[in-house]
Amino acid sequence: MTDVTTAPALSDLTTLRVGGPAKQYVATSTEAELIDAVRTADDEGTPLLVVGAGSNLLVADEGFDGVVVRDVRGGIDVPDHSACAGVTYQVPAGTPWDEVVDEATSHRLYGIEALSGIPGSTGATPVQNVGAYGQDVSQTIATVRVWDRGQARVRTLPYVDLQFGYRTSLLKRSMRHTPDDERSPWHPTPRYVVLDVTFQLRQGTLSAAIAYPELARTLGVAVGERAPLLDVRAAVLELRAGKGMVLDAADPDTASAGSFFTNPILTAHDAQSLPAGAPRFPVADGAVKTSAAWLIEHAGFARGYGDPARAALSSKHTLAVTNRGGASAAELVALAREVRDGVRSTFGITLEAEPVLVGVSL
Repeated sequence: MTDVTTAPALSDLTTLRVGGPAKQYVATSTEAELIDAVRTADDEGTPLLVVGAGSNLLVADEGFDGVVVRDVRGGIDVPDHSACAGVTYQVPAGTPWDEVVDEATSHRLYGIEALSGIPGSTGATPVQNVGAYGQDVSQTIATVRVWDRGQARVRTLPYVDLQFGYRTSLLKRSMRHTPDDERSPWHPTPRYVVLDVTFQLRQGTLSAAIAYPELARTLGVAVGERAPLLDVRAAVLELRAGKGMVLDAADPDTASAGSFFTNPILTAHDAQSLPAGAPRFPVADGAVKTSAAWLIEHAGFARGYGDPARAALSSKHTLAVTNRGGASAAELVALAREVRDGVRSTFGITLEAEPVLVGVSL
């Protein structure tokens, strides 16, 4: 049954712990309820915000003048669990992501093990092609079922139509920003609401090839080699915890939205202006990816920069903007803006925010 109630503060629904109330709050426990809530909002012309685990949201202190729909479904359907070479996981959007990784690795299925410990819901993973430690979800996603608000119908989008890229996809690129005036606070208006995600995983006791040097060093293997599956999950969880990237109520470094800025992708020409020592990673079409963390640190923003009692960069990782306790959304935005402007002034590179900004703008 759809639960329509007075909304809790968005600060209670997000890992950054900021955000005022919504006008209306709906918790949906079935696909039909989720679709009905979205369709009703659209029919009434009510602004809509779909929330999973709230790990990638920064919501304004004023809250959200519309309906917040929270998908609270869980579980994993395994329609071909007896397959010899691979196994299909069909996962409702509301399922916590790390439960999927834990389930897969526990059953000797590989392909998502390096994505252990990432907070958030499964439905959020294809939107920005969630990735870490050399792995991303596009490597295992087969299809994404969505409610297409533009066509008012359920659609199944195959991999080839999802247009995955670095921290992006068709789902993300189809998101409109309202209002159109970029100087004004806005809220995201996605065309597609994810219903479930289908993954194709491989069977084996070893992981996929290790692609990230830090993870390879931790495991004592070379890049490109494989390692015991459960060892990889444990190593990733340890690395993430050391960076404050595994949720822990006792650790203020984890009151964040993860990495606040994406790593910049530069043209080959623009990459020539990077200073000596700046990381350079070749990507498609001759472009070069560099490290946002390196740029932030070398622009003068050390770990812990900011107000240690309110809003500050993580003491473990400069990419995370954290709520040290009682910070407002405005304070977090001001800190993020200061960092972005400092990097731009120093290096001529404008960092892009990774979280979805609701009612605020940088």
